Amino acid sequence: MPDLNSLPPFASVQDSMANALPQAMPHSIPDSLDSFESDLDELEAAEDFLDYFGIAFEPAILHVNRLHILQRFHDYLAEIDEPPDSAAARYRLYADLLQGAYQDFVGSDARTEKVFRVFKLREPRQVSVGLDQLIASGHKPSALTGQPL
Repeated sequence: MPDLNSLPPFASVQDSMANALPQAMPHSIPDSLDSFESDLDELEAAEDFLDYFGIAFEPAILHVNRLHILQRFHDYLAEIDEPPDSAAARYRLYADLLQGAYQDFVGSDARTEKVFRVFKLREPRQVSVGLDQLIASGHKPSALTGQPL
């Protein structure tokens, strides 16, 4: 029977398990571009993509940024002029690009990375108009004219 005093406290075992990243096993590299494309067609969730390419991930980061990561991956793919001709080379390239897209959000957030158009819009501007400018324009607020809005 093991010495119970030599075992780590249960809480520390739980903590170390909670902090460990899921270890994704890379999918076997497809032997043809057709099988690679077929494999990609089957992937649906961000977890599916990361698992397929063998990329370990933190669930909390993925939960918050899944759409941003996949969009960034898509953007990176769109920058490729000539994808590799071999399935193995293309698989490695895609894995590297997806790893990069995921890493973009490990130390950052969606607002900083600005993947989607809504985050690229300008910040609202504050405009101040002096009372003297309003009076000079001849525009009188309805409260001063006695007319209803």
